[in-house]
Amino acid sequence: MPVAGADRPETESRFAMTHAIRVHQVGGPEVLRWDSIEVGAPGPGQVRLRHTAIGLNFIDTYHRSGLYPLPLPMIPGSEAAGVVEAVGEGVTELKPGDRVGYCSGPVGAYAEERLYPADRLVKLPDWLDERMAAAMLLQGMTARYLLRKTYPVRAGDTVLIHAAAGGVGLIACQWANALGATVIGTVSTPEKAELAKAHGCHHPILYTQEDFVARTRELTGGRGVEVVYDGVGKDTFMGSLDCLRSRGMMVTFGNASGPVPPMPPALLGQKGGLFLTRPSLGHYVASRDELLETATDLFGVVRDGRVKINVHQSFALKDAAEAHRALESRRTTGSTILLP
Repeated sequence: MPVAGADRPETESRFAMTHAIRVHQVGGPEVLRWDSIEVGAPGPGQVRLRHTAIGLNFIDTYHRSGLYPLPLPMIPGSEAAGVVEAVGEGVTELKPGDRVGYCSGPVGAYAEERLYPADRLVKLPDWLDERMAAAMLLQGMTARYLLRKTYPVRAGDTVLIHAAAGGVGLIACQWANALGATVIGTVSTPEKAELAKAHGCHHPILYTQEDFVARTRELTGGRGVEVVYDGVGKDTFMGSLDCLRSRGMMVTFGNASGPVPPMPPALLGQKGGLFLTRPSLGHYVASRDELLETATDLFGVVRDGRVKINVHQSFALKDAAEAHRALESRRTTGSTILLP
């Protein structure tokens, strides 16, 4: 491997053309195109990565559709694991051959290879394979900030987790259970109810057959839950408010069913002096120290068995459009990865 500062043209000549999924215009899954791209050698503070597994997340669909606009053309994807191929000037903590992962910007994970800021990478422990890493970093770190930072769950709390059989949901149910909470979760099918129950959800609610608000109130003796973790958005938001106890916290962290419409703040007072927050992972891993702390906590609960990671679906990277269709039609459970 060339050392930092080696002749740049010679370094660049070592890297052949590679491929990526690119979006040239926003829209449905059909806008995802398999393109040839040039990556080049890493600049100062960067590494060149060869991806071995890429995480599929709802935020990828928001970027593709234009709900969260990005400059075009762009390569979607916020999570991946792989191997360092080369390092740029000033990179001292990583070397070629290191196994690493990431789950925050800049986007561009839907690629066979890419450049990435070295200070946003975490080294993978020896016991963690790259496919599992790509399936757990974004969803697991999301569950971590939700349960440990946004509303720190305590033993004796009762929590409501929407989409309990999804990627974040399965991790959050297990982690909340391990923290001593009673876990209520919404799911769409009996099969997903069984899956959620097997992963720490004490009371799965089949929202297609019963009113999740009425059932949550029944399960809590009319009191309501301490916190609702809602990654669904529009379809569940108002009902979620009605599931909360007085002064409970509503955490809306995703828009799987569409963005939440505008709401007058006075409504929170009318429903019991509720708290409302709209966090995102970036707010909780903004610094290097926060990123490493979050990763260390996540790796710990996975290694000791409190949280098990489920890679239930995999697609070839070039078939990303089909993966998006499966995700948006609620045909997936647990985590899904794309394989270059």
